[in-house]
Amino acid sequence: MSFFKEFRDFAMRGNVVDLAVGVIIGAAFGKIVSALVANIIMPPLGLLIGGVDFKQFSWVLRPAEGATPAVVMEYGVFLQTVFDFVIIAFAIFIAIKLMNRLYKKKEKEATPAKPSAQEALLTEIRDLLKAQNDKS
Repeated sequence: MSFFKEFRDFAMRGNVVDLAVGVIIGAAFGKIVSALVANIIMPPLGLLIGGVDFKQFSWVLRPAEGATPAVVMEYGVFLQTVFDFVIIAFAIFIAIKLMNRLYKKKEKEATPAKPSAQEALLTEIRDLLKAQNDKS
C-alpha cells in the first residue's frame, strides 16, 4: 500500500497540481488563439495574397489512382500551425512580461527604503544612550 500512498503524495504535491492546471489552461488558451488565427487573422492575410486560404496550400506528390488515395503534402496547414505558435508565444511573452513588471513593482513596495546616513547615525546614538541608561 505504500506505493499508492507515495504516488498520491507525489500527485497531490502543489507543483504537480499547479502544472496540471497550467497545462489545461494552456490547452484552452491554445484553442482560443488557434480560433483567432484561423478565423480573424488569416482571412485578411489570405485576401491580401489573392483570396487564398492558407490551409488550401498543398503539393500533390502522387495523384489518386483508383482506390489509392493521393499523397499530398499540406504545407498550408503547417503554415497555419506556425502562425498559431508565433501568436501564442507572443501572447505568453506579453503576459509574463506584465507579470514580471507587477512582481517587481510589488517587490519595490514591500522592501523598506534604506535609511539615510543621518538616520543610521541617529539610530546608533539612540541605541548607545539606551544602553548607557540601562547600565545606570
